[in-house]
Amino acid sequence: MIKNRIAAAVVAALIPVAAAQAQAPAPATKPAPAAPAAAAAAQGKNLYPASQFDLLLKERMGQGQPDSPELRAAVRDELNTRELLVREAKKKNLDKNADVKTQMDLASQTVLVRAYVSDWVKANPVPDADLRKEYESIKTQIGDKEYKVAHVLVEKEDEAKQVIADLQKGQKFEDLAKQRSKDPGSKDRGGDLDWNAPANFVKPFSDAMVKTDKGKFTPQPVQTQFGWHVIRVDDVRAAKVPTFDEVKPQLQQRMQSQHLDKYLRDLRVKNGV
Repeated sequence: MIKNRIAAAVVAALIPVAAAQAQAPAPATKPAPAAPAAAAAAQGKNLYPASQFDLLLKERMGQGQPDSPELRAAVRDELNTRELLVREAKKKNLDKNADVKTQMDLASQTVLVRAYVSDWVKANPVPDADLRKEYESIKTQIGDKEYKVAHVLVEKEDEAKQVIADLQKGQKFEDLAKQRSKDPGSKDRGGDLDWNAPANFVKPFSDAMVKTDKGKFTPQPVQTQFGWHVIRVDDVRAAKVPTFDEVKPQLQQRMQSQHLDKYLRDLRVKNGV
């Protein structure tokens, strides 16, 4: 019942490549290994800094791809292709184009912003005491009971009174819900709303629900912003509230997001924007 955004990125400095490729020794039954220059020519050049390779490989592995020769070859090909396309773009002076320069500035800004937000979040975690306080507040809102209820929703009070009169005459609740209810989500199920905590409903509905005995329906129509309800309580049980440890990650994510939003609002106010 506790519903659950902050992503972090790492930017590595560009370091020139300084690693030489070593060729594996050939089996004794085969010709001697090729000269270093020939081996380098067979593999091709790396046009990118080693730091770019390390960062992109780390990203791919973070997405669930296992480290493998195939993955490393794909990363190498991607970086070489990028560099070649960048060179071609510069030959056409596309890097001087005003719109392109603006997009490049925004992309650079995005990386820096993500790095700063990640650093801020690490330096400003939500205290455990605040998490527990929020958890207890939510537990109180949920309450200690859950109710299995059904309802018939109509537009007018007189219609709801007629539903109650028909129920008192012995007509089946499920039949009346299918025939008259305006709630598309429950009418085909005979008005069934399944198990819910009172906090899941608007207050007039939940207030009437908790006052109604198990197996009974409300003797008077209940008005909400959705219309007029006739509510039947089918069963009651102790609420199954998840433990603090079970919901802590989602709660932490939500409160950290709220914490960050407040910081950003304060930052804008401080700078008059």
